[in-house]
Amino acid sequence: MSQIRVTVWGENVHEKKHKVVADIYPKGMHTAIADALAQDAEIKPRTATLDQPEHGLTEKILAETDVLTWWGHAAHGEVKDEIVDRVQRRVLEGMGLIVLHSGHHAKVFKRLMGTTCDLKWREAGERERLWVCNPGHPIAQGIGECLELPNTEMYGEPFGIPTPDENVFISWFEGGEVFRSGCTWKRGNGKIFYFRPGHETYPIYHNAGVQQVLRNAVKWCRPEGGKYAAGCPNIPIEKAKEKIKVTTKVTVH
Repeated sequence: MSQIRVTVWGENVHEKKHKVVADIYPKGMHTAIADALAQDAEIKPRTATLDQPEHGLTEKILAETDVLTWWGHAAHGEVKDEIVDRVQRRVLEGMGLIVLHSGHHAKVFKRLMGTTCDLKWREAGERERLWVCNPGHPIAQGIGECLELPNTEMYGEPFGIPTPDENVFISWFEGGEVFRSGCTWKRGNGKIFYFRPGHETYPIYHNAGVQQVLRNAVKWCRPEGGKYAAGCPNIPIEKAKEKIKVTTKVTVH
């Protein structure tokens, strides 16, 4: 089986502006995620960032991407609409999309969801326990009954998303809130997975369990083959699979 080509997209803004983030991720969160994915020989990651030409998501790069991961927070509004259009089109064609943490407010995620994707939040470094809802789901393999993170940012319900096809994880926080932290959808021919953990001031992407979920999610999101029709092409009568007898239009007076 050929390697899964993954483009790890990162905003790469906090790492440049905040020392605490740079200390945790000296090469950027996108590089930490790519390095974690590369531990699996089936996955071939590359990175792209907001400040690159076309945000690093050219037509060529996206055409060569099986799964795109997306982390954004401080600069959602700086993502150009034509790039959002481009990513949405590729998802509908079959490219997988993994949206991480504050990427819930990314333009492309809200476009694909068709909702606000709003939620409640609190940054207090509290404990989070991600309970596995479906132990048989491919994304949950190797995690056990739950995944515990000692210090996280809280996200709380209600979460303004359409009803997921599947809930893989539900989080409980030390302050008492719960949250649908691992959700899947199908859009067109592409699979989408939203995974909540990933606040920039905590070493979330260095956690072995989180890294395992990301590798599992890449494999689940990989394209399954085939594409939906692009546009509304006309099929001429002479090219119909079966012979058609043309009926004269009837005018009603």
